[in-house]
Amino acid sequence: MKIGLVSPYDYSHPGGVCNHVSFLAHHLQSMGNEVKIIAPLRKKGTTYFGEEVTAVGRPLPIHYGGTTARIPLSPWLPYQVRRVLDKENFDILHLHEPFIPMLCLSALTESQAINVGTFHAYHERSLVYWLGQPFLRKLGHRLHGKIAVSRPAQTYVSKYVPGDYHIIPNGVDTQHYKVDGPVRQEFKDGKLNILFVGRLEERKGVGDLIRACGVVKKSFPNFRLIIAGPGIRLRGYYEMLARTLLDDHAVFT
Repeated sequence: MKIGLVSPYDYSHPGGVCNHVSFLAHHLQSMGNEVKIIAPLRKKGTTYFGEEVTAVGRPLPIHYGGTTARIPLSPWLPYQVRRVLDKENFDILHLHEPFIPMLCLSALTESQAINVGTFHAYHERSLVYWLGQPFLRKLGHRLHGKIAVSRPAQTYVSKYVPGDYHIIPNGVDTQHYKVDGPVRQEFKDGKLNILFVGRLEERKGVGDLIRACGVVKKSFPNFRLIIAGPGIRLRGYYEMLARTLLDDHAVFT
């Protein structure tokens, strides 16, 4: 089969949805399918995962829901998407966050294939989804299959677009993260190493982890918190570590 995977987010920037799409693409290819990834790129030919991507749109940083989404916003996107879909003639089009403007919305509107949507996000509420309910419910009928990566994600999206959602959690290619080289010597000193990997923003839980480690330190001080990931609030987390007396227990890498 020929399968198109559509990500609404900048594929040259690390993120959970792009990770999911990358691992899914490799798995589907290993099963003998032809797979093409369609996504916006900040710079053509440059992807975070080193894969070939059909670039559609130039992403712009949009601040929403406690995070920064890098998505394309252009009146030319529907035309660009239609041209790609006509050329590729997919059997299945798998859209990730299908209601995110404008790439996924355009792809779902223009698609003549079997359409599958995977919903990743969770928020307490969404004014945009609430206002757009009539349009989104109509568009939701174009999805032949609906997937949510978790029960909270299902609860969130089904409030606005009811339907039969299958819960399929995010898969992780453990071989991708397999360590081939030696463990860094400075981390082999007998301390318990706690590793956080992800974007440094509050909704990812790094603040909760720091506060929890502040409590743990009182009864078990022999540990090290290793924090790895990009973010614009780095100074704020340094200050949080100082307030919880963890500045000598944490390493940013």
